Amino acid sequence: MMNLTTKLCETLSIAYPIVQAGMAGGATTVDLVAGVSGAGALGTLGAAYMVPDDIRTAIRHIRKQTDKPFAVNLFAADMTDDATRIGEVNEVLRGMRSRFGLGEPASEVHTPDRFEQQIQVLFDEEVPVISTAFGILPAPFMEKAKRRGIRVTTMVTTVREAIEAEQAGSDVIVAQGSDAGGHRGTFDVGLHPNGANIGTFSLVPQITDQVRVPVVAAGGVMDGRGLVAALALGASGVQLGTRFLTAAESGAHPAYKRALLDSTEESTVITRAFSGRPARGIRNAFIRTFEESGVEPLPFPTQNSATNEIRKAAAAMNKVDYMSLWAGQATRLLTDGDTASAIVQGLMDEASRLLGRLQGLSRE
Repeated sequence: MMNLTTKLCETLSIAYPIVQAGMAGGATTVDLVAGVSGAGALGTLGAAYMVPDDIRTAIRHIRKQTDKPFAVNLFAADMTDDATRIGEVNEVLRGMRSRFGLGEPASEVHTPDRFEQQIQVLFDEEVPVISTAFGILPAPFMEKAKRRGIRVTTMVTTVREAIEAEQAGSDVIVAQGSDAGGHRGTFDVGLHPNGANIGTFSLVPQITDQVRVPVVAAGGVMDGRGLVAALALGASGVQLGTRFLTAAESGAHPAYKRALLDSTEESTVITRAFSGRPARGIRNAFIRTFEESGVEPLPFPTQNSATNEIRKAAAAMNKVDYMSLWAGQATRLLTDGDTASAIVQGLMDEASRLLGRLQGLSRE
């Protein structure tokens, strides 16, 4: 295999320039994270919704399976609830709740803010890499990470955010293009209500021209072709989320996996209906109901808490029309049931073959 060691590999002490995205909500199982890291890439535990004790347990189980570096991802976002319009949102939710026998929606929402307890677990357990979405790791924690030799990665969606992240001390910038699945990493959704939706091919080279730390391309990357393209754009590696959702070790609901495999590049939309933050997912009845109501979702995290029972009930009853089906725009490239290590190795093999062909062309 061709040597594809990049600055990202050196910074994170990994063999291959591949990062598995830290997808919150249960998809990133211990087995998936350990499988990716054990294969030479960087596995990431999506821990944003996990209680601290569960994070600690997961970290220790990952370490039992691999001695390679891994990351834990948290949300660097304000978790203050704003339920001033909960009455009108509940009017939309009431009909969906009735489908699952959930009764009347709550008139108040209280979202727990566990960030400080979560981050303390990461320090206690000496996690090799901390990654954040929705913003930069706050300064006191960034300084603490630096003192302990912990690497910090930050997801960004604009050049401005990338510069801010580097200045704040981030070791790696993850440049998330608009074709990426799941939540947009945009720092200020007041400024960009639907996220800063700049395509990966437009975003990555502009960011690599402005920062010195390694840049990881995220959004639409599913195979070795995506890795080679990202390297050509100046990135030091790639981050894949959707690609790992159908892996054998993925914790994604079976019905969710089937919806992914049945989807196309035209299936997804960016919506705030589930969480209050813009996220790309497969359009379904839940999203259509909010669109047709004309009611604005509540801000994050309040909307996420208000819709939680519906999503859980839908999952329990295999009703994909009311589940959050986060997905990127390249789902035709998905395969079913590959192991995490096979995905990593296949991506590297393909990238190596492609680079070999390109080098051959350059000599003609």
